[in-house]
Amino acid sequence: MAKKRRNETALLREALRIVLDDAVKRGIVEFEPTDSHDLKIEYAYRLLVHDKKIAPIPNNQMSLPAMKHRLAMWVTHELPADHKLLK
Repeated sequence: MAKKRRNETALLREALRIVLDDAVKRGIVEFEPTDSHDLKIEYAYRLLVHDKKIAPIPNNQMSLPAMKHRLAMWVTHELPADHKLLK
């Protein structure tokens, strides 16, 4: 796995906000208050793969940390260059 960014947790949080808000607006998912954070991470990852916005992680490397990292790296390309999380 590639080197972890210093603010990867904040980037992951932002990626989840963007992806999950979009999924709810598109009417393709509804989350319950009891849905786990890990479930939301996996859902966001699989949705981005399905939408062909990110490449899938090879099956032998699939893990929750790998999904978190892939989401965090994806959002770095979606945010404006002057966004506070990219500084």
